[in-house]
Amino acid sequence: MRQPSDKRPLRRFSEKDIKRFKVEHDDTLLNYLLTLFGDKSRTTVKSYLSHRQVAVNDMPVTQFDTMLHVGDELKINFKRGFSVFKHNRLKMVYEDEYIIVIDKGYGLLSMSTERIKTGTAYSILSDYVKSQNPENKLFIVHRLDRDTSGLMMFAKSKGIQEQLQHNWHNIVLERKYVAVVEGVMEQPEGMVRSYLAENAAFQVYSTDNPDEGQLAITRYKVLGGNSRFSLVELDLETGRKNQIRVHMHDLGHSIIGDRKYGAHGSPLGRVALHAVKLRFAHPVTRREMNFETSIPARFLSITSGTNRINTAEK
Repeated sequence: MRQPSDKRPLRRFSEKDIKRFKVEHDDTLLNYLLTLFGDKSRTTVKSYLSHRQVAVNDMPVTQFDTMLHVGDELKINFKRGFSVFKHNRLKMVYEDEYIIVIDKGYGLLSMSTERIKTGTAYSILSDYVKSQNPENKLFIVHRLDRDTSGLMMFAKSKGIQEQLQHNWHNIVLERKYVAVVEGVMEQPEGMVRSYLAENAAFQVYSTDNPDEGQLAITRYKVLGGNSRFSLVELDLETGRKNQIRVHMHDLGHSIIGDRKYGAHGSPLGRVALHAVKLRFAHPVTRREMNFETSIPARFLSITSGTNRINTAEK
């Protein structure tokens, strides 16, 4: 499978080669396909799956036991398999005609800067959507810091971008992160509330003055740890720039690797912050969308010890 950045022309297919179906009852994918194509053999139907000719809600699927739900959309490409996105810096989690959700790797910029224009999450995905159709576009909805990994969403039209950004606090139902912080947290859970402002050196800081900054609220819960580090789950009630990093510094437990906000070392060679959960109402269908990624294995290994909460339950 070639990478999306490959500029060779794609072998095109016509929309008439694709059949679309609205799922009318819950069932496994193979059973539903066998019902749809009663005139075809089980072997033929299974070959559609093995050759990536079946997509559920625009995502190619090969697992025969994938669950379908009423309202899902099935696409069958009778000519060839659907193109599949692959990149070593990010993973496609979900895609439909309106939005894309990815799991971004750490060290990857969300979007371009004055100095770096290519090799960003935005440019990689933009190349991908244009490989489907040169007129396709992609729009940033929210950002993750370069050294923060995890779930991030993009819009496929300006209208969807504006709808998501203008109604962010109503549409986004839950955002959770996990971090490895320095030291042993004094309380197993709690809340940090402050107003965040930014100085001329682009350093964000907390203030008690509501006229000086924007309100930021972070809830935290300790998942485990040892005598050196704590594994913490963080739930954002607001989404300010560098919010988690500043609030952990305010508590006296900077995120490891985050020297900008007080960390003493970088044992993992990165800022140990990962966006682990994103739950929101779809901007068009209004269906609740819930995405979770695993806690990075290195976060678990460096905090191994006596767990206050069993991380296996995550």
